[in-house]
Amino acid sequence: MPDGIRWVGLDVHARESTVAVFDQATGEVLTRRVVGRPHELLPVLREIPRPARMVYEAGLTGYGLARRARAEGIEVAVCAPGKTDRPASDRVKTDKRDAIRLARLLAAGELVLVTIPSIEREQLRDLVRCREDIRADLMRARHRIGKFLLRREIYYDGPAVAWTLKYRSWLTSVRFADQASRATLADYLHAHDVLIARRGQVEAELAKLALSAPCADTVARLRCLRGIDTLTALGLCAEIGEWERFDHPDQLAAYLGIVPCEHTTGQQRRLGSITKAGSTHARRLLVEASLHYRRGPAVGQALEHRQRGHAPEIINISWKAQRRLNARWRQLKDARHKPGGIVAVAIARELAAYCWEIATLTPHPAPVPPASLPPGDLLTHTTPLPPKQKTTTRRRITNSR
Repeated sequence: MPDGIRWVGLDVHARESTVAVFDQATGEVLTRRVVGRPHELLPVLREIPRPARMVYEAGLTGYGLARRARAEGIEVAVCAPGKTDRPASDRVKTDKRDAIRLARLLAAGELVLVTIPSIEREQLRDLVRCREDIRADLMRARHRIGKFLLRREIYYDGPAVAWTLKYRSWLTSVRFADQASRATLADYLHAHDVLIARRGQVEAELAKLALSAPCADTVARLRCLRGIDTLTALGLCAEIGEWERFDHPDQLAAYLGIVPCEHTTGQQRRLGSITKAGSTHARRLLVEASLHYRRGPAVGQALEHRQRGHAPEIINISWKAQRRLNARWRQLKDARHKPGGIVAVAIARELAAYCWEIATLTPHPAPVPPASLPPGDLLTHTTPLPPKQKTTTRRRITNSR
């Protein structure tokens, strides 16, 4: 193979991998099968002449290979498999063909590369997703209990809102005549209580990490928004990572999959449902947070406590978001009679933009007294904030209460 850039596609699996080296100038392709763990590919990658560009698809093997390669000065990128084009007529799939296809697409610039997260962010994201798994398991456990009682024609006569403390106490009082039914309900309740305890332990760990994680400052900022507290802010930061990599909030919305799909031909433009690309967990967090904007703008005790000590610019953005999103909710729901689910997703799209604005904001530094003043005068000397900005903000918050 003559000198030139080598485009390398890697089809990585847990026990064996395939390497394809493509020379765009000559069209020559060399392939090699490597038996072993992903990190055992490194000796093979070292043998490839430079310059070379390498890529593999994100998957269950994680980012360990890319990190190890970069530590040795080998540039290995990771692409998004869901955004890799594959012809509809291509019905033959093998590891060798996949590696060659990746190499050719990399040479053509047709791959969408993903950002390799830091080890700390990946560890935080795993814990956040662990809580999400527990939440899903808890929901299934509650459904099993409810359907079991429904099959036995046992009904709860209390309020319609289930799984309150009163409802849980009522479940303990349910009695069956046969041993099999008693054992079934006891096991279901035990599984439910174990999940509750696990969720509490994980949430306690997340609360600790929120104070020491690299994204702690961003988490504190996002908590200034209505409907976003520690768990939601931490989940968004873990899933999104570096907010600054998005130049515009529209890019963030597209990344999260809360923009409509589009089919346009000629003069006809047709918009469909949201694309649902990206992280399902981050999208659900935003939709749940958007439900808080159904009520009128207000700053309660909890929100005021979370906003304490933050820059006026951040508090102003939070208040602007309340006014805008509540007005938008009333416009879509009351005036245009849109379904509640569609309205919530539309509000989540705009809420993501406010989150991006707060996360990427560089607040103005607080005024500092002149250095020429004697130390005794520092207690009495103050440099006031711009009066209009301060007065307007406090008046809005006071009226909202």
